[in-house]
Amino acid sequence: MTVSTDETDQRKINTAIQQLEQGRLNVGATCTLRASQTTTTVAAANCGTGSQVQLTPKTANAAAAVATTYVSAVGNGTFTITHASNAQTDRTFGYACIG
Repeated sequence: MTVSTDETDQRKINTAIQQLEQGRLNVGATCTLRASQTTTTVAAANCGTGSQVQLTPKTANAAAAVATTYVSAVGNGTFTITHASNAQTDRTFGYACIG
């Protein structure tokens, strides 16, 4: 749930606070590394220049790629993953942008 800074509906505000208390931060999603490329840029609306991006492999090929995969840049609404180039199309990671 996204709550606008102008939100006046107390129920929406309370629900958002309850979700935060329960650990639902709405900071993550998944991405798949581009095949035959060495970088993948991910659009992440909740990401900012000061964010820390955590990657979690979701497939066996993603787990095998961890040693050569890292977040090389973070910007407003985006981050870039640098990785080895290969033809695999299922190197899927979960990510969380914190901060």
